[in-house]
Order: sequence, then C-alpha cells, then structure tokens
Amino acid sequence: MLQTHLTSSFSKLSTKILLTAAIALSLSACQSTGTEDEQSIAKQTGSALTLKSIYQDKAFKSEEIGQIRWLKDGSGYLAIEDSKESEASDIEIKSEHEQKDQVDHEESISKDIVRYDSKTLTRTVLVTAKQLTPQGAEASLTIDDYLFSKDNSKLLIYTNSEKVWRSNSRGDYWLFDFSNNKLSQLGGKNVAKSQLMFAKFSPDNKQVAYVLNNNIYVQSLNDMSITQLTNSAGNGIINGLFDWVYEEEFMIRDGFRWSPDSKKIAYWQLDTSGSKDFIMINNTDALYPTLIKFPYPKVGEDNALAKVGIVNLASKKTTWTKLPNNSRNMYIPRMNWSGNSNEILVQHVNRKQDTNHLYLANVTSGKVKLVMTEQEENFLDFFDDARWLDQGNSFIWTSERSGWRHLYRISRDGKTVTNLTEGEFDITSIKAVDEKSGWLYFIASPTNVSQRYLYRSKLDGSLSNQRVTPTEYAGFNQYQMAENGSWAIHSYSSFTKPTSKYLVSMSADDNVSSAEQNFHEKNVHEKKHSLMTNDKLKAKLAQLDIAQTEFFQVKAQDGLVLDGYITRPANFDASKKYPIIFYVYGEAWGQTVQDKWRGNAFIWDQMLTQQGFIVASVDNRGTRAPKGQKWRKSIYGGVGILSSRDQSDALKAMAKRWSYIDTDRVGIWGHSGGGSMTLNMLFRYPEQYHVGISSAPVVDQLLYDTIYQERYSGLLEDHAEGYKQGSPITHAENLQGKLLLVHGTGDDNVHYQGSERLINKLVEYNKQFEFMSYPNRSHSLREGKGTTLHYKTMKTEFFKENLLEK
Repeated sequence: MLQTHLTSSFSKLSTKILLTAAIALSLSACQSTGTEDEQSIAKQTGSALTLKSIYQDKAFKSEEIGQIRWLKDGSGYLAIEDSKESEASDIEIKSEHEQKDQVDHEESISKDIVRYDSKTLTRTVLVTAKQLTPQGAEASLTIDDYLFSKDNSKLLIYTNSEKVWRSNSRGDYWLFDFSNNKLSQLGGKNVAKSQLMFAKFSPDNKQVAYVLNNNIYVQSLNDMSITQLTNSAGNGIINGLFDWVYEEEFMIRDGFRWSPDSKKIAYWQLDTSGSKDFIMINNTDALYPTLIKFPYPKVGEDNALAKVGIVNLASKKTTWTKLPNNSRNMYIPRMNWSGNSNEILVQHVNRKQDTNHLYLANVTSGKVKLVMTEQEENFLDFFDDARWLDQGNSFIWTSERSGWRHLYRISRDGKTVTNLTEGEFDITSIKAVDEKSGWLYFIASPTNVSQRYLYRSKLDGSLSNQRVTPTEYAGFNQYQMAENGSWAIHSYSSFTKPTSKYLVSMSADDNVSSAEQNFHEKNVHEKKHSLMTNDKLKAKLAQLDIAQTEFFQVKAQDGLVLDGYITRPANFDASKKYPIIFYVYGEAWGQTVQDKWRGNAFIWDQMLTQQGFIVASVDNRGTRAPKGQKWRKSIYGGVGILSSRDQSDALKAMAKRWSYIDTDRVGIWGHSGGGSMTLNMLFRYPEQYHVGISSAPVVDQLLYDTIYQERYSGLLEDHAEGYKQGSPITHAENLQGKLLLVHGTGDDNVHYQGSERLINKLVEYNKQFEFMSYPNRSHSLREGKGTTLHYKTMKTEFFKENLLEK
C-alpha cells in the first residue's frame, strides 16, 4: 500500500506530463568575461532582437514548474521529476507559451513521481523510476500520464502514447501494485503496441476499464482476466470514444463513465457511417503517396448518430437510454452519473444548438424524465457537466439565461433555481467547489474584460462575488486548485510581466458580511511559497528597451465599445508616420485583447516595433470576451460580416485619434479564424488594409464542420445568404493589396482544400498573391524540423518588404 503521503484520490489529467523544473538556457559562449547569465544577457540585449534568438535559441523562454496534480484534501501535490539516478542532462524544456514544434526529449530521462507537502514543501519520492522499469527492460517507462486508484494502493502508468486527432490518446497502460511492488501491462499478451485508450480504475479499486479497437473492456486486478463489455464496433460503430467533430467542438475524448458502485459503465456509442469521409494525401513520407481518411461532417451534411447506454458488468447487457426524437440531427455533448448509481444525467441538444434538454435516465429501464430545458434565441455556445452536490439533491449549472454567464444551483427536479453569481458580468470558469465549507470558486473580471481574477460565492446564495485575488495582482490570474478549494497554484502575469507561480492557502473563513465590507482578500488568499519567478527572463527583459503597450477603447459605427491594445516603438516620435500591423482572431473561440504574458508572441511584436512598426489588436463583437450574451450572439447567422465591419471601424477611429498611424501602410495577420478575418479585411475593405498574411483560413464556411459552423452561422437552409456573404471567398475579386496565404497540407481541422479553392478564385480574377504550403503540417503548423523559424521568418520578411519605406 502507498504510504500516508497520499491521503486521497485525484482526477486524471489528459495532457502530457511536463518536467517539473526549468533548465538553464543553453546559449553559445561569449568572448567577454563574467557569469554565464551575464554573457547570455549581453548576447541578447543591447542590439536588435532576432528571429533566431527568439525561435531557435529560445533565448526568451519561460521557466516552468511542470504539470502538477493536487491530492483531494489539498495536503500536498504530485509532480513528475527527473530521477536522481538519471545521468541524462541538457534537456530542453518547452515553455507553455511557445510553439511545441520539437521532438519530445523526455523519453531519455528516467522519472520519479514525487509528493510535495503544501505547508512545508517537503519532497517525498513516492514511486521511483526503478520501480517503473519492466522486468528485463533497460529503461523505465516514459510517463505520459498516470493515475492512482481511489485507495492509493495501485498506480496506472500511461506510456508509448500516439496522436489521435489533436491529442495523444492511444497508448500502453501498465499497472503498478504497491502491495507486492509488481509492474504488469494491461490489455493481455496479444494486444498490439499503443492500442489502449482512456484506462481508469473502478471506484472500488478492483478493475480497470479501457477502450480497445472501439469496444469497451474491463480487466480484473485480482487475476488480470479480461472481459469484453461491448462487441458492436465496426462498420462505423464506435463505443466509449468520439469522432473528430465531437472531440474538437465539444471538447470530449473519453466516452465512458464508471458508476459510483462500480457495477455499471455508462458510455456513448456513435454510428459514424452516415458521415462522409474526408481524405488527406501525404506526398512526402513514402515512395508513393498515402491517404488518410476519417469521418468529417461538413455544414449541412449528415452527423454521426449518438446514443448513450449503460452496460451491466455482471450481465454484460446494455440498456439504452430512451431519448425522445433522437436522430443524426441531435447531439449528446455531456453525460454523467447524477450523484448515485441509479440515474445518469444526459444532455440532449438539437442540431441548431439553441435548446438543451436535461434528462435523468433510469439505468435499469432506460426511461427518461425531463429535469429542465436550457434554451436561447440563437445558440448555446458552451457545454459543461452538471456538478452534483448534497449526494445528488442539487447541481451547479452554467447558464446565460440572465443575459450574462452565471453559475446557478438547481435542485434535482429542476424546480428550484438560485443564481450564485448575479451581476452584470460573466464568469469565465469554475475552479473548485468546497461543499464542506459552502464555497464556490470561479474566475471573473467584472470591471476589466482583459483581466481575470478569482472570486467565490456561498453555495446557499447568502453571499456572492467575493474577490479572492489580492489587488496587487493586477492583470491575468489563473488557478489550479485542490478539489476542496483549500490550496492552489496561483499563476500571475500581465502583458509585459512573465508568469510567476505561487503556492497559496485558501482560508474557508466565512465570517464576513458582504463581498465588499469587513473583508480583505489577503485574509483568504495567503501566499506560502514562491514556486516560479522567472527572474532570469525578467532580467533579460529589463535590459531591453521595451516598447510600451496601451489598452484602449474605441466605438464602432453603431456605438458599440470595442477593446484593443496598441504597442508603439520604444523610440516613438508622435510627429512621424508609422506603419501598423494588426493581429486578429475575431471568431467566437478567442479573445486577443488580454492583459497577460504572451511569451514569444510578445517578443516577436517587440522585434517588429524595433524595426519601425506599430503593433495592435482589436476584439470585434462575437469574440470570447466576457462582455455578455448580446456581445457574443450578435454575429449569429452571418459570421464575418459585422465582425469585419467592427475591425474597419476600429481602424478608422484609431487613425482619427492617433495621427501617427500611416493609413497608407496597414498590415494585418491571423491564423485559423484570424486567417479568415485577414482575408475578409483585405477583400471587404481593400482601401484600408494593404498587406495581409492569412494562415490556415476558413475561406468558405460551407467547408467547415457542422457543430462549430452551424452553431454560429445557423442552419444552412435558414441562413444560406449569411454563409455566402460571411465567407471570404465570395469577395476575393476585390483584392488590391499584398496577400500571403499559408496552409499545412495535413490540416485535419481547417482543410487545405479551402485554400486551393481560394487559389482558383484568385487566379480566375487575375489577382496576384504569394502562397506557402507546408507539407503534412497540421492546423498548428508546428511539426517538422525548422518549421516555426521558417514560418516566422517568412511572415516578418513579408511585412518588412511590403510595409516599410524603401
């Protein structure tokens, strides 16, 4: 059994475990005397920033403490660290802010799993690399992820992971038993390498369930026997996992849930046979081209048919939930057990995505009863699991029913509804629920949408919106909290301040009368330890002549307030004229105007200002800014139309306010949705925007997936004209300026197909442009040696050539 260092269980993280300490920068030697740090600073400061220093030498990378996970009671946290027995060194750590476009070197380093005490930071090795070395193997297992059983007697190690769509979700699982110090591989002797998915312990710690070849299996931890629970996979049927579009747009990968009593498993089954395959071609990796195909429903096409079943482990029989009117035009974005082992809560959403029916389904009969209906005029743009309280008598729910995104406590029958965060502001995420002390912790920023702070409310509704983050941390604050809210890793940054991380204690003291009176944040939010300060990076930045950034607001032509930032050169002279480059996203899944550290993106902008550019960004309506329901829903039925008009209005207002903006030298660039917006600005407003770089754009909204595009643009039969007018390709004949179009041929998200269609249209109109395809790169354009440096160099040179005065 594991020692008392582990006091409770914790949830599985889906992201790959990173190293827990940052390694010193490895820069080439200087001729000058002095310390290595002084030489590094001297090398990278006192002269112009370079692309090589930023993207190849990683001269401005951030520290990182690595991914951690809390023990349930907050008494400590766990991390993966280099084994003391390992002789490997000089391993490169990837910053959380940098493009992760290099080979992962962690495989060569043996790892231990360690525990840190919250109060003292005392370090204890819980599992050594030696214990995680299979019999006869020369090296220990590479830890891609890990999970302890609820009683902490056993450990699952996830290794040899392989990429499926956007994440490494298929690999091997090994079981380590603390009672006998034995390491065993799951899946049986005949299972091929890297084929198991989503393995997790049963709540009673006696079995592990996983997906293999699109079916669900359980393996006994007593005798290691394996039982197949579903056998319907094939001909498009998949069990316990999702197709491309569900994973991407509903952000779910793991498609099954253990019942609290460990006797049943609820799972999704998708019939993808109705969805047409998308095909990509790989021309470079073999003598002859190879094809990759996968179901991908585009706008107006057939979706997979989703349904939810509950399989009884004793009988191996599945009971299907009897959802009314279920079809390929319905979605099931969330499902979870409802505080007991008798019912599951299923969310059933129509294709238009404006109505979500919440049903409690009986696991024996499959019969359902309606708990509540969440409905909006246009669309529901987020889905989350209900968080059950009081042994299933109520749940926490996120809704925009008031016109703002708030958290509600709703009774099991749906009849009693209490707004726990009332006010004219949006919450952005839930961080923890401390049911014992009665607190709900969440992130919001009621007075400045570019910033984020931690707040809390009482679960009984008696006190709302008490700010927890101290006022000294002005900027962007993120928290990784223990499940019970007692401790947190606090990450703080601002636009020009790299991220610092602290271990903070959260007091549950509720001896306060209101959110504003008789209360001070530091009474609750007590910094105990500094975990990461980024002092070396801050020292380097201090040696640079940093160009200052101003956050501002302008009004669109209808009076709507738009937020932006502008960065002027450090040697700025208001009597001169400067070319300006806009960074844009503009779609519903992003907000660019945020007061937070942006890593190498910030350094690249600084480099551009050194060369004489002004850099700016504006969030148009419809972006994911916490500005209320009307802000986000106003673009419905015509994505790209009002939003591009807002960008145009912002430029006009900025030029009127600041005469030093050279309106004859305006550049713009963006990726994905930002690539689409870049095209819209060049095509719709050619008199304003003269140079643009469009990376991986959706050029025709009909080519994108059903769930995302139909959510924001509406159903095709209702909004055909909006689809046409919102798509940049419709306006391609208006191009007057300089365009650089960039796309990866292996983009499974925004398909290369779209750029080829745009190329045909530009050729048809005899519009000259530049084009770069990156073979087999995915949507992120990060794979392949040298890709990031090449991409950034190409962008930089394109702007310099076409915007700077000769």
